[in-house]
Amino acid sequence: MTPERLGLLWGVTVFAGAIAQALAWLTGLPGVVLLLSAGLVIGRSGFGLVEPLDLGAGLGTVVGLLVSLVLFDGGINLRLPDDGTRQAVLRIVLVRLVLALAAGLLAAHWLAGLNWSLAAVFSAIVLATGPTVVNPLVRQIRLSSPLGEVLDGEGLVLEPIGAVLALLLLELALGDLHGWRELALGLLQRLGGGVAIGAVCGWLLAEALRRIPAQPAGALRLQLTVGSLFLMFSGCELLLPESGLPAAVAAGVVVGRRPDTDAAELDALIRQLAQLAITMLFPLLAADVSWAELSPLGWGGVACVLVLMLLVRPVAIGLATWGLDFSLPQRALLAWLAPRGIVTAAVASLFAIRLEQAGVVGAGRLQGLVFLTILLTVGLQGLSAGPLARWLGLVDPEDEGSGSEAAADAGAVGAAAVQQQPGGQ
Repeated sequence: MTPERLGLLWGVTVFAGAIAQALAWLTGLPGVVLLLSAGLVIGRSGFGLVEPLDLGAGLGTVVGLLVSLVLFDGGINLRLPDDGTRQAVLRIVLVRLVLALAAGLLAAHWLAGLNWSLAAVFSAIVLATGPTVVNPLVRQIRLSSPLGEVLDGEGLVLEPIGAVLALLLLELALGDLHGWRELALGLLQRLGGGVAIGAVCGWLLAEALRRIPAQPAGALRLQLTVGSLFLMFSGCELLLPESGLPAAVAAGVVVGRRPDTDAAELDALIRQLAQLAITMLFPLLAADVSWAELSPLGWGGVACVLVLMLLVRPVAIGLATWGLDFSLPQRALLAWLAPRGIVTAAVASLFAIRLEQAGVVGAGRLQGLVFLTILLTVGLQGLSAGPLARWLGLVDPEDEGSGSEAAADAGAVGAAAVQQQPGGQ
Protein backbone atom coordinates (compact mmCIF):
# COMPACT_ATOMS: atom_id res chain seq x y z
CA MET A 1 0.00 0.00 0.00
CA THR A 2 1.44 3.37 -1.01
CA PRO A 3 1.92 6.10 1.62
CA GLU A 4 -0.50 8.30 -0.31
CA ARG A 5 -3.19 5.63 -0.19
CA LEU A 6 -2.54 5.04 3.50
CA GLY A 7 -2.86 8.74 4.23
CA LEU A 8 -6.12 8.88 2.28
CA LEU A 9 -7.48 5.93 4.28
CA TRP A 10 -6.91 7.69 7.57
CA GLY A 11 -8.06 11.04 6.22
CA VAL A 12 -11.37 9.65 4.96
CA THR A 13 -11.90 7.64 8.15
CA VAL A 14 -11.31 10.51 10.57
CA PHE A 15 -13.28 12.97 8.44
CA ALA A 16 -16.24 10.59 8.20
CA GLY A 17 -16.14 10.11 11.97
CA ALA A 18 -16.03 13.86 12.55
CA ILE A 19 -19.00 14.41 10.24
CA ALA A 20 -20.92 11.69 12.09
CA GLN A 21 -20.19 13.35 15.44
CA ALA A 22 -21.25 16.73 14.06
CA LEU A 23 -24.53 15.28 12.79
CA ALA A 24 -25.10 13.68 16.18
CA TRP A 25 -24.51 17.02 17.87
CA LEU A 26 -26.94 18.75 15.51
CA THR A 27 -29.70 16.14 15.52
CA GLY A 28 -29.47 14.65 19.01
CA LEU A 29 -29.16 11.12 17.59
CA PRO A 30 -26.74 8.75 19.35
CA GLY A 31 -23.24 9.34 18.02
CA VAL A 32 -22.32 5.66 17.97
CA VAL A 33 -25.20 4.91 15.57
CA LEU A 34 -24.04 7.56 13.14
CA LEU A 35 -20.39 6.48 13.47
CA LEU A 36 -21.33 2.94 12.46
CA SER A 37 -23.40 4.31 9.58
CA ALA A 38 -20.46 6.41 8.42
CA GLY A 39 -18.24 3.34 8.38
CA LEU A 40 -20.76 1.44 6.26
CA VAL A 41 -20.91 4.33 3.78
CA ILE A 42 -17.15 4.67 3.29
CA GLY A 43 -16.36 0.95 3.44
CA ARG A 44 -17.08 -2.23 1.54
CA SER A 45 -20.84 -1.87 1.88
CA GLY A 46 -20.78 1.66 0.49
CA PHE A 47 -18.39 3.58 -1.74
CA GLY A 48 -15.35 1.43 -0.99
CA LEU A 49 -13.16 4.38 -0.03
CA VAL A 50 -11.67 2.61 3.02
CA GLU A 51 -10.34 -0.94 3.17
CA PRO A 52 -9.08 -1.69 6.69
CA LEU A 53 -7.17 -4.78 5.52
CA ASP A 54 -4.85 -2.45 3.60
CA LEU A 55 -3.25 -1.71 6.96
CA GLY A 56 -2.03 -5.31 7.11
CA ALA A 57 -0.47 -6.31 10.42
CA GLY A 58 -0.66 -2.68 11.54
CA LEU A 59 -4.44 -2.95 11.85
CA GLY A 60 -4.22 -5.05 15.00
CA THR A 61 -1.56 -2.79 16.51
CA VAL A 62 -3.45 0.44 15.90
CA VAL A 63 -6.76 -0.99 17.09
CA GLY A 64 -5.19 -2.51 20.20
CA LEU A 65 -3.48 0.71 21.28
CA LEU A 66 -6.57 2.84 20.75
CA VAL A 67 -8.82 0.33 22.51
CA SER A 68 -6.43 0.27 25.48
CA LEU A 69 -6.81 4.05 25.70
CA VAL A 70 -10.60 3.75 25.77
CA LEU A 71 -10.53 1.03 28.46
CA PHE A 72 -7.99 2.97 30.54
CA ASP A 73 -10.33 5.96 30.47
CA GLY A 74 -13.18 3.67 31.51
CA GLY A 75 -11.10 2.35 34.41
CA ILE A 76 -10.39 5.88 35.65
CA ASN A 77 -14.11 6.66 35.62
CA LEU A 78 -15.24 3.36 37.13
CA ARG A 79 -17.24 4.12 40.25
CA LEU A 80 -19.14 1.50 42.25
CA PRO A 81 -20.31 3.70 45.11
CA ASP A 82 -21.90 1.12 47.42
CA ASP A 83 -21.98 -2.57 48.21
CA GLY A 84 -25.28 -3.05 46.38
CA THR A 85 -23.85 -1.73 43.13
CA ARG A 86 -20.73 -3.87 43.40
CA GLN A 87 -22.83 -6.93 44.19
CA ALA A 88 -25.09 -6.25 41.20
CA VAL A 89 -22.11 -5.98 38.83
CA LEU A 90 -20.53 -9.15 40.19
CA ARG A 91 -23.77 -11.14 39.92
CA ILE A 92 -24.48 -9.90 36.38
CA VAL A 93 -20.96 -10.84 35.30
CA LEU A 94 -21.18 -14.33 36.80
CA VAL A 95 -24.67 -15.08 35.48
CA ARG A 96 -23.85 -13.86 31.99
CA LEU A 97 -20.60 -15.83 31.93
CA VAL A 98 -22.65 -19.00 32.34
CA LEU A 99 -25.98 -18.24 30.70
CA ALA A 100 -24.96 -15.94 27.84
CA LEU A 101 -22.02 -18.10 26.79
CA ALA A 102 -24.16 -21.24 26.60
CA ALA A 103 -27.10 -19.51 24.93
CA GLY A 104 -24.87 -17.73 22.40
CA LEU A 105 -23.23 -21.02 21.49
CA LEU A 106 -26.57 -22.75 20.87
CA ALA A 107 -28.16 -19.81 19.03
CA ALA A 108 -25.16 -19.30 16.73
CA HIS A 109 -25.08 -22.98 15.83
CA TRP A 110 -28.79 -23.77 15.51
CA LEU A 111 -30.07 -20.45 14.14
CA ALA A 112 -27.12 -18.88 12.30
CA GLY A 113 -25.56 -22.12 11.07
CA LEU A 114 -22.03 -21.75 12.46
CA ASN A 115 -20.18 -24.92 13.33
CA TRP A 116 -19.65 -25.61 17.02
CA SER A 117 -16.10 -24.20 17.17
CA LEU A 118 -16.96 -20.92 15.49
CA ALA A 119 -20.21 -20.68 17.44
CA ALA A 120 -18.20 -20.87 20.68
CA VAL A 121 -15.85 -18.13 19.45
CA PHE A 122 -18.86 -15.96 18.49
CA SER A 123 -20.46 -16.45 21.90
CA ALA A 124 -17.31 -15.26 23.67
CA ILE A 125 -16.79 -12.29 21.32
CA VAL A 126 -20.29 -10.89 21.88
CA LEU A 127 -20.33 -11.70 25.60
CA ALA A 128 -19.53 -8.20 26.76
CA THR A 129 -21.42 -4.98 26.36
CA GLY A 130 -19.20 -2.25 24.98
CA PRO A 131 -18.03 0.59 27.24
CA THR A 132 -17.33 2.61 24.09
CA VAL A 133 -21.06 2.53 23.34
CA VAL A 134 -22.53 2.37 26.84
CA ASN A 135 -20.61 5.34 28.28
CA PRO A 136 -21.76 7.88 25.64
CA LEU A 137 -25.32 6.59 25.90
CA VAL A 138 -25.30 6.82 29.70
CA ARG A 139 -24.03 10.41 29.51
CA GLN A 140 -26.58 11.31 26.85
CA ILE A 141 -29.53 9.74 28.66
CA ARG A 142 -28.32 11.01 32.08
CA LEU A 143 -29.39 7.82 33.81
CA SER A 144 -30.14 8.03 37.49
CA SER A 145 -27.82 6.20 39.85
CA PRO A 146 -26.91 3.35 40.10
CA LEU A 147 -27.87 2.23 36.56
CA GLY A 148 -25.01 4.01 34.83
CA GLU A 149 -22.46 2.62 37.28
CA VAL A 150 -23.81 -0.92 36.88
CA LEU A 151 -23.72 -0.76 33.08
CA ASP A 152 -20.22 0.74 33.07
CA GLY A 153 -18.93 -1.83 35.53
CA GLU A 154 -20.46 -4.76 33.63
CA GLY A 155 -18.87 -3.69 30.36
CA LEU A 156 -15.42 -2.98 31.79
CA VAL A 157 -15.25 -6.32 33.60
CA LEU A 158 -16.66 -8.50 30.83
CA GLU A 159 -14.90 -6.80 27.90
CA PRO A 160 -11.41 -8.15 28.68
CA ILE A 161 -12.79 -11.51 29.83
CA GLY A 162 -14.70 -11.97 26.59
CA ALA A 163 -11.73 -10.97 24.43
CA VAL A 164 -9.32 -13.32 26.22
CA LEU A 165 -11.79 -16.19 26.22
CA ALA A 166 -12.52 -15.70 22.52
CA LEU A 167 -8.80 -15.82 21.72
CA LEU A 168 -8.36 -19.06 23.66
CA LEU A 169 -11.40 -20.64 22.00
CA LEU A 170 -9.96 -19.59 18.65
CA GLU A 171 -6.64 -21.24 19.49
CA LEU A 172 -8.53 -24.35 20.60
CA ALA A 173 -10.40 -24.42 17.27
CA LEU A 174 -7.13 -24.02 15.33
CA GLY A 175 -5.41 -26.76 17.33
CA ASP A 176 -2.96 -24.45 19.12
CA LEU A 177 -4.45 -25.49 22.46
CA HIS A 178 -5.08 -29.07 23.49
CA GLY A 179 -8.05 -29.57 25.76
CA TRP A 180 -10.11 -27.52 28.16
CA ARG A 181 -7.49 -27.68 30.90
CA GLU A 182 -5.05 -25.65 28.81
CA LEU A 183 -7.86 -23.24 27.98
CA ALA A 184 -8.71 -22.68 31.65
CA LEU A 185 -5.04 -22.25 32.55
CA GLY A 186 -4.54 -19.79 29.71
CA LEU A 187 -7.56 -17.78 30.81
CA LEU A 188 -6.24 -17.50 34.37
CA GLN A 189 -2.75 -16.60 33.18
CA ARG A 190 -3.85 -13.86 30.81
CA LEU A 191 -6.48 -12.32 33.06
CA GLY A 192 -4.47 -12.65 36.25
CA GLY A 193 -1.22 -11.60 34.62
CA GLY A 194 -2.84 -8.66 32.89
CA VAL A 195 -4.53 -7.39 36.04
CA ALA A 196 -1.32 -7.79 38.07
CA ILE A 197 0.83 -5.97 35.50
CA GLY A 198 -1.81 -3.27 35.09
CA ALA A 199 -2.07 -2.73 38.85
CA VAL A 200 1.70 -2.41 39.24
CA CYS A 201 2.05 -0.08 36.25
CA GLY A 202 -0.92 1.96 37.45
CA TRP A 203 0.67 2.37 40.87
CA LEU A 204 4.00 3.44 39.35
CA LEU A 205 2.24 5.90 37.05
CA ALA A 206 0.22 7.29 39.96
CA GLU A 207 3.44 7.82 41.94
CA ALA A 208 4.96 9.69 39.01
CA LEU A 209 1.84 11.81 38.51
CA ARG A 210 1.77 12.65 42.21
CA ARG A 211 5.11 14.39 41.83
CA ILE A 212 4.09 16.40 38.75
CA PRO A 213 1.73 19.32 39.44
CA ALA A 214 -1.42 19.51 37.36
CA GLN A 215 -0.64 23.14 36.65
CA PRO A 216 1.26 24.09 34.62
CA ALA A 217 2.44 20.59 33.63
CA GLY A 218 -0.87 19.18 32.42
CA ALA A 219 0.49 18.39 28.95
CA LEU A 220 3.45 16.55 30.46
CA ARG A 221 1.16 14.48 32.67
CA LEU A 222 -0.91 13.52 29.63
CA GLN A 223 2.14 12.55 27.58
CA LEU A 224 3.57 10.49 30.43
CA THR A 225 0.25 8.72 30.93
CA VAL A 226 -0.28 7.84 27.27
CA GLY A 227 3.33 6.76 26.83
CA SER A 228 3.21 4.55 29.91
CA LEU A 229 -0.13 3.06 28.85
CA PHE A 230 1.03 2.18 25.35
CA LEU A 231 4.29 0.69 26.63
CA MET A 232 2.43 -1.38 29.21
CA PHE A 233 -0.10 -2.61 26.64
CA SER A 234 2.56 -3.54 24.10
CA GLY A 235 4.60 -5.36 26.74
CA CYS A 236 1.58 -7.32 27.92
CA GLU A 237 0.68 -8.33 24.39
CA LEU A 238 4.24 -9.50 23.81
CA LEU A 239 4.28 -11.62 26.95
CA LEU A 240 0.65 -12.81 27.05
CA PRO A 241 -1.56 -12.06 24.01
CA GLU A 242 -4.83 -10.29 24.93
CA SER A 243 -3.62 -9.58 28.47
CA GLY A 244 -3.21 -5.92 27.54
CA LEU A 245 -6.94 -5.26 27.81
CA PRO A 246 -7.37 -6.32 31.46
CA ALA A 247 -4.09 -4.52 32.20
CA ALA A 248 -5.46 -1.26 30.74
CA VAL A 249 -8.62 -1.47 32.87
CA ALA A 250 -6.65 -2.32 36.04
CA ALA A 251 -4.19 0.53 35.49
CA GLY A 252 -7.03 3.00 34.98
CA VAL A 253 -8.79 1.85 38.15
CA VAL A 254 -5.60 2.26 40.23
CA VAL A 255 -4.83 5.74 38.86
CA GLY A 256 -8.45 6.85 39.23
CA ARG A 257 -8.64 5.75 42.86
CA ARG A 258 -5.49 7.57 43.98
CA PRO A 259 -6.73 10.85 45.48
CA ASP A 260 -3.33 12.53 45.20
CA THR A 261 -2.95 12.24 41.41
CA ASP A 262 -5.50 14.91 40.35
CA ALA A 263 -7.23 12.15 38.40
CA ALA A 264 -10.24 14.31 37.57
CA GLU A 265 -8.17 16.81 35.58
CA LEU A 266 -6.17 14.03 33.94
CA ASP A 267 -9.39 12.26 33.05
CA ALA A 268 -10.67 15.34 31.22
CA LEU A 269 -7.65 15.12 28.91
CA ILE A 270 -7.71 11.35 28.55
CA ARG A 271 -11.42 11.44 27.77
CA GLN A 272 -10.83 13.70 24.79
CA LEU A 273 -8.26 11.27 23.41
CA ALA A 274 -10.59 8.32 24.09
CA GLN A 275 -13.38 10.07 22.22
CA LEU A 276 -11.03 10.70 19.30
CA ALA A 277 -10.14 7.00 19.36
CA ILE A 278 -13.84 6.12 19.20
CA THR A 279 -14.34 8.55 16.32
CA MET A 280 -11.55 6.81 14.40
CA LEU A 281 -12.22 3.19 15.31
CA PHE A 282 -15.93 2.85 14.76
CA PRO A 283 -15.91 3.96 11.09
CA LEU A 284 -12.67 2.06 10.42
CA LEU A 285 -13.98 -1.27 11.73
CA ALA A 286 -17.48 -0.82 10.29
CA ALA A 287 -15.86 -0.22 6.90
CA ASP A 288 -14.75 -3.85 6.99
CA VAL A 289 -18.37 -5.07 6.85
CA SER A 290 -19.69 -6.24 3.50
CA TRP A 291 -23.24 -7.16 2.63
CA ALA A 292 -21.83 -10.32 1.09
CA GLU A 293 -20.94 -11.50 4.61
CA LEU A 294 -24.29 -10.46 6.10
CA SER A 295 -26.70 -11.67 3.42
CA PRO A 296 -25.89 -15.43 3.68
CA LEU A 297 -26.90 -15.33 7.34
CA GLY A 298 -30.47 -14.52 6.34
CA TRP A 299 -33.25 -14.52 8.91
CA GLY A 300 -31.38 -17.12 10.92
CA GLY A 301 -28.69 -14.57 11.78
CA VAL A 302 -31.31 -11.97 12.70
CA ALA A 303 -33.13 -14.53 14.85
CA CYS A 304 -29.88 -15.42 16.61
CA VAL A 305 -29.24 -11.79 17.57
CA LEU A 306 -32.86 -11.19 18.61
CA VAL A 307 -32.79 -14.25 20.86
CA LEU A 308 -29.73 -12.83 22.62
CA MET A 309 -31.36 -9.40 22.93
CA LEU A 310 -34.95 -10.27 23.78
CA LEU A 311 -34.64 -13.54 25.66
CA VAL A 312 -31.15 -14.27 27.00
CA ARG A 313 -30.35 -10.78 28.27
CA PRO A 314 -33.64 -10.25 30.18
CA VAL A 315 -33.41 -13.71 31.76
CA ALA A 316 -29.80 -13.08 32.82
CA ILE A 317 -30.64 -9.69 34.33
CA GLY A 318 -33.69 -11.11 36.09
CA LEU A 319 -31.63 -13.87 37.70
CA ALA A 320 -28.71 -11.59 38.56
CA THR A 321 -30.82 -8.88 40.21
CA TRP A 322 -33.16 -11.25 42.05
CA GLY A 323 -33.33 -10.17 45.68
CA LEU A 324 -31.41 -6.94 45.09
CA ASP A 325 -32.82 -3.45 45.58
CA PHE A 326 -33.74 -2.79 41.95
CA SER A 327 -37.19 -1.67 40.84
CA LEU A 328 -38.99 -3.23 37.89
CA PRO A 329 -38.29 -0.21 35.61
CA GLN A 330 -34.59 -0.39 36.52
CA ARG A 331 -34.49 -4.10 35.71
CA ALA A 332 -36.29 -3.44 32.42
CA LEU A 333 -33.71 -0.88 31.30
CA LEU A 334 -30.78 -3.08 32.35
CA ALA A 335 -32.39 -5.95 30.45
CA TRP A 336 -32.73 -3.89 27.28
CA LEU A 337 -29.56 -1.81 27.13
CA ALA A 338 -26.65 -4.06 26.09
CA PRO A 339 -25.02 -2.71 22.92
CA ARG A 340 -21.76 -4.20 21.68
CA GLY A 341 -18.83 -1.94 20.88
CA ILE A 342 -15.37 -1.45 19.48
CA VAL A 343 -13.60 -4.33 21.21
CA THR A 344 -16.21 -6.72 19.84
CA ALA A 345 -15.73 -5.37 16.31
CA ALA A 346 -11.94 -5.35 16.60
CA VAL A 347 -11.73 -8.93 17.87
CA ALA A 348 -14.08 -10.14 15.14
CA SER A 349 -12.09 -8.43 12.37
CA LEU A 350 -8.71 -9.70 13.58
CA PHE A 351 -9.99 -13.22 14.22
CA ALA A 352 -11.59 -13.40 10.78
CA ILE A 353 -8.23 -12.58 9.20
CA ARG A 354 -6.51 -15.29 11.23
CA LEU A 355 -9.20 -17.86 10.40
CA GLU A 356 -9.01 -17.07 6.69
CA GLN A 357 -5.23 -17.42 6.74
CA ALA A 358 -5.65 -20.82 8.40
CA GLY A 359 -8.14 -21.88 5.72
CA VAL A 360 -11.03 -22.32 8.16
CA VAL A 361 -14.40 -22.41 6.41
CA GLY A 362 -16.95 -19.98 7.81
CA ALA A 363 -14.65 -17.13 8.89
CA GLY A 364 -16.70 -14.63 6.87
CA ARG A 365 -19.94 -15.88 8.44
CA LEU A 366 -18.47 -15.44 11.92
CA GLN A 367 -17.44 -11.86 11.21
CA GLY A 368 -20.77 -11.13 9.54
CA LEU A 369 -22.74 -12.46 12.51
CA VAL A 370 -20.67 -10.41 14.97
CA PHE A 371 -21.19 -7.21 12.99
CA LEU A 372 -24.88 -8.01 12.60
CA THR A 373 -25.01 -8.21 16.40
CA ILE A 374 -23.28 -4.84 16.68
CA LEU A 375 -25.50 -3.19 14.07
CA LEU A 376 -28.76 -4.44 15.61
CA THR A 377 -27.85 -3.79 19.24
CA VAL A 378 -26.32 -0.35 18.62
CA GLY A 379 -29.06 0.67 16.21
CA LEU A 380 -32.13 -0.57 18.07
CA GLN A 381 -30.95 -0.01 21.63
CA GLY A 382 -29.03 3.19 20.90
CA LEU A 383 -32.04 4.86 19.32
CA SER A 384 -34.58 3.62 21.87
CA ALA A 385 -32.63 3.87 25.14
CA GLY A 386 -33.28 7.58 25.70
CA PRO A 387 -37.05 7.51 25.13
CA LEU A 388 -37.33 4.31 27.18
CA ALA A 389 -35.40 5.78 30.12
CA ARG A 390 -37.58 8.90 30.11
CA TRP A 391 -40.77 6.83 29.87
CA LEU A 392 -39.66 4.68 32.80
CA GLY A 393 -38.71 7.74 34.84
CA LEU A 394 -35.04 6.78 35.14
CA VAL A 395 -33.47 10.09 34.11
CA ASP A 396 -31.69 11.99 36.85
CA PRO A 397 -33.80 15.14 37.41
CA GLU A 398 -30.80 17.20 38.54
CA ASP A 399 -28.75 16.35 35.45
CA GLU A 400 -31.79 16.72 33.23
CA GLY A 401 -32.08 20.35 34.16
CA SER A 402 -28.39 21.16 34.16
CA GLY A 403 -26.91 23.06 31.31
CA SER A 404 -23.28 23.49 30.60
CA GLU A 405 -21.74 20.34 32.10
CA ALA A 406 -24.21 17.90 30.58
CA ALA A 407 -24.10 19.71 27.26
CA ALA A 408 -20.32 19.65 27.23
CA ASP A 409 -20.20 15.92 27.88
CA ALA A 410 -22.86 15.28 25.28
CA GLY A 411 -21.17 17.45 22.70
CA ALA A 412 -17.91 15.66 23.31
CA VAL A 413 -19.46 12.31 22.49
CA GLY A 414 -21.57 13.83 19.75
CA ALA A 415 -24.81 12.60 21.19
CA ALA A 416 -26.89 15.19 23.00
CA ALA A 417 -27.35 18.32 20.97
CA VAL A 418 -30.88 18.69 22.28
CA GLN A 419 -29.59 20.54 25.33
CA GLN A 420 -28.07 23.20 23.11
CA GLN A 421 -31.43 24.09 21.59
CA PRO A 422 -33.45 27.06 22.85
CA GLY A 423 -35.24 26.33 26.07
CA GLY A 424 -33.10 23.32 26.82
CA GLN A 425 -35.54 21.01 25.00
